Amino acid sequence: MYSKAIVHIFFTTIKNFNKPVSTLFILLLSLSAIAQEDTLRSRKLDEVEVRSKYLHDISRLPESSGTYLWAGKKSEVINLGATDANISEKTGRQIFAKVPGVFVYDMDGSGNQMNISTRGLDPHRGWEFNIRRNGAITNSDMYGYPASHYSIPMEAVDRIELVRGTGSLQYGAQFGGMLNYVGKSPDSIRAISFENITSVGSYGLLSTYMSLSGTAGKFQYLTYYNKRVSDGYRDNGDTDFDAQTFLLIYNASDKVKIKTELSRSNYIYHIPGALTDAQFEANPRQSTRSRNYFNPEIYVPSLQVDWKVGSNIRVTLLTSAVLGNRNSVMFDRPANTEDAIDPVTLEYAPRQVDIDGFNSYTAELRLLHTYPFFNKPSSLAGGVQVFDNDLHRRQQGKGTTGTDFDLTITDPVFGRDMHFKSKNIAFFLENKFQITNAWSITPGLRYESGQSKMTGVISYYDPQEVPNTINHTYPLLGITSHYAVINNRASIYAGWSQAYRPVIFKDLVPGSVYEQIDKTMQDAEGYNLEAGFRGNTRYLRWDVGAFYLRYNNRIGSQAMYDDTNQFYLFKTNIGNSITKGAEIFVECVVPISTIVSLSAFTSTALLDGRYTDASIRSGNDNVDISGNKLESVPDVITRNGITFRAGLASISFLYGYVSKTFADPLNTIEPSPNGAVGIVPSYGLLDINSTFMINDLFTVRANLNNVTNKQYFTKRPTFYPGPGVWPSDGRSITLTLGIKL
Repeated sequence: MYSKAIVHIFFTTIKNFNKPVSTLFILLLSLSAIAQEDTLRSRKLDEVEVRSKYLHDISRLPESSGTYLWAGKKSEVINLGATDANISEKTGRQIFAKVPGVFVYDMDGSGNQMNISTRGLDPHRGWEFNIRRNGAITNSDMYGYPASHYSIPMEAVDRIELVRGTGSLQYGAQFGGMLNYVGKSPDSIRAISFENITSVGSYGLLSTYMSLSGTAGKFQYLTYYNKRVSDGYRDNGDTDFDAQTFLLIYNASDKVKIKTELSRSNYIYHIPGALTDAQFEANPRQSTRSRNYFNPEIYVPSLQVDWKVGSNIRVTLLTSAVLGNRNSVMFDRPANTEDAIDPVTLEYAPRQVDIDGFNSYTAELRLLHTYPFFNKPSSLAGGVQVFDNDLHRRQQGKGTTGTDFDLTITDPVFGRDMHFKSKNIAFFLENKFQITNAWSITPGLRYESGQSKMTGVISYYDPQEVPNTINHTYPLLGITSHYAVINNRASIYAGWSQAYRPVIFKDLVPGSVYEQIDKTMQDAEGYNLEAGFRGNTRYLRWDVGAFYLRYNNRIGSQAMYDDTNQFYLFKTNIGNSITKGAEIFVECVVPISTIVSLSAFTSTALLDGRYTDASIRSGNDNVDISGNKLESVPDVITRNGITFRAGLASISFLYGYVSKTFADPLNTIEPSPNGAVGIVPSYGLLDINSTFMINDLFTVRANLNNVTNKQYFTKRPTFYPGPGVWPSDGRSITLTLGIKL
């Protein structure tokens, strides 16, 4: 009866989601009754409970786990179950608060997508990271469009693993490193268990996450459904989001485990449009567009086999795919161009329809072998990774003159109809040599070999000039080192690793008939160098380090003239850049009594990102920008907080500050009339978050975001969702009730 009731509630809540108030009361009353019934009918089970006196929401990866080596690498693990952050809306500055230097780009509606970067890299949908869900790659097309359009609900995530750029040899050659969202595990004790997390909040926010999981013999399963709707902070900024997953694990033996998972995320975001600086000052919540929409619907299937070959050898085979579309329908004009009804036709102008189709397939075979070397335990990690991707891009379709989300085209021919097909194979190898009991060295290499071919039609371009082929052949080297001190409570680490970023689809498509593409354009390449000192004692945790990131062959446009002295834009490699800085995390926990504690932390990054040996077009000429600051790289990113814990309750105060940044390589100070360039002002934000665990069944969370109602923006984008000012959210409140049965 208990299991049937849970299943009934799961599907009834989904069916009646559009009746939030009544459904929420029915849900609470039903669950309360079930909880009482379960108490009366309970059976005594053997279980192990682990409690920590001080609950930490940040930790580090071990030296190795599964088929991965982490020794000597800078890493962070965010334990979402221990944080007070606003997870229903994926508030990045709160979730990544204790990771120094995370730049959060707020532009896509609350809760839709995570746009972050580190060390001065581009934050657009995290496309400088190798982004994974339970180890499976979610970047839409690593060689054509590396953004991650898949959007996992944070309610489904147990922890977030972040490995900086020195992880590029094992995961992929991205400068940013690896970002892995690890989902919650199935209930290992019961055949069926239920979890519900429901949030309500400002600006029409209503979100519900429901999960069923359990174990039956050798099988384990987990499935969830998440639905979130919001009117948005700005006019015409509403969102309708849903996501699902089904995970099945078969424990064939104590040596073999097979796991298959299918995840989907989908949302329609009503894009309110960019503002000019004058419009932002007058009313940051206003909208300049009412007919623009964005819709990524993404499926991520995966199959993983884990095999313990022996006591010292582990093998993992993981195959996965990213399938789906990135759709948009927009009146794509500058912020100072009004989208109005034509007095002659009495209709709006036709909108532009763009559809990207993703067909990205990955297979990864990995091995970790532990063996004695001069009487010390050493470890070898290696493997092979294969990609086969086909990105079908259809752009500049003539859409309707309507106002709703409609991908209908009135002309069957798209202005751009193209394919970008990539095949790539990579071999990687790292070996940890344990030199002494305290000191280890881990050299490694990665060899990438592949090719991307662009074909298709661009209506305004010479058909003979469209096809393009980019070869990717890179031997990459790296080395890390780890030295344990203070009775293994602290360590000194250092690492250097080469990386590269392929020329992507966007770079190879001319924006107009007046632009030409350099057929010899080079992939970006460079390296990460880092060193630091980290550790923990009973009351103190820290990770203090420095980094140096060289990024060569940046891409931009230069002014050129043909044989007849006609001006044209030439998209090519414009120069290099260097970003260097310090990353500081220190947290102190002070016990007040056996159940009460007070903790304080600082998470601060000091950054200096600049162009070197670079020139770019300014008007009809090229100018030297060597020494200019990189776009969206602030001098200071600092987040500081205090948490008070008493028993099962906690309250956190978080203050973050981001200094001003430039929006273009020319470091333009005065804003342009359409808001596309100019200074992005500094901003400071205060958040108050709290959690109260009533008992093992119920958890209540309250989040007061941007307490002072600071009006701010984080970036002036150069492409999607349009150049100009994109205001971030003002003050809001979110209330969450979590239930586990």
